[in-house]
Amino acid sequence: MTPNSKTALVTGITGQDGSYLAELLLEKGYAVHGVVRRTSNLVRSRIEHLRRDETLEGKRFFLHYGDLSDGTTLRRIFADVQPAEIYHLAGQSHVGLSFEIPESTCEEIGMATLRLLEIARDQKQPVKFYHASSSEIFGNAKESPQTEATPFRPASPYGCAKAFATQLARVYRESYGLFVCNGILYNHESPRRGENFVTRKIARAVARIARGLEHELILGSLESQRDWGRAQDYVVAMWLMLQHEKPDDYVVASGEAHSVRDFVEAAFEVVKLPWEKYVKHNRAFDRLNDPRNLVGSPARIKAALDWAPKGSFSELVREMVEAELTAIDSKENSGAAIRKS
Repeated sequence: MTPNSKTALVTGITGQDGSYLAELLLEKGYAVHGVVRRTSNLVRSRIEHLRRDETLEGKRFFLHYGDLSDGTTLRRIFADVQPAEIYHLAGQSHVGLSFEIPESTCEEIGMATLRLLEIARDQKQPVKFYHASSSEIFGNAKESPQTEATPFRPASPYGCAKAFATQLARVYRESYGLFVCNGILYNHESPRRGENFVTRKIARAVARIARGLEHELILGSLESQRDWGRAQDYVVAMWLMLQHEKPDDYVVASGEAHSVRDFVEAAFEVVKLPWEKYVKHNRAFDRLNDPRNLVGSPARIKAALDWAPKGSFSELVREMVEAELTAIDSKENSGAAIRKS
């Protein structure tokens, strides 16, 4: 098989970012290949519409069974696909969970990235490699906002693993001349966010409270602040990085900080309910050593790639809550139709 300039290989394609990226690449005429684990059979809802599209499945959209711990299988996939672009998004992505499973988190994030970089280095034809880094590499940063030059000070096993993988990407770029970009993405959300993330937890609970299905929302600290953006915008930044004439690292952020309290207030505003009546604090949900100053400066990516986030914070929150309301109402209407029939 001859490498095609519009052939992309995506790890983590079943996740939030992977599904939006797959849609973007298909819109741009790519053949998109995704690496999936057999255990991910039950969590492919985000890409099910692509799999069911007869104009895409088996023609421009392909899934390959593989595991990031299995270098042999990954090399086989590379040999079969011969991608021109690699988007490495896979790995344990929950910061809080990384304190409970630190070893597997570091394996999935750090060693898996090393494995893929080694395979990319061995390809006969040069490939462009996007690595999904994270704002968590900065952790308890001494400066705010953070830039590409801000020193790493991770505050979690997840942040440590991402810092290791990010440095590896830089080493392979500088030592072997690989086209490798680190996308240092700040928190980015959407209706496809996993339910174990606080933003989705809030949006879902608010919708269920509004429909009378729940009566309270229990959270950890409301004072934690993050730089939140839209996942749909951030996957565009990923693609732009690999279209640039030279590889580099880029902070992808909104440049604005908002607290969990801000998110809660905006979410309850969508359904016109007083948040104080329903929200309760539980110390058990407070995160260990939670960073408080994570705000990114998107100045470099704006200047180099002309990228900027679209939409406001309140629009993001509204989008997520309204998606939850629609899901509840659709399920209710379907149930009513079945009962009537």
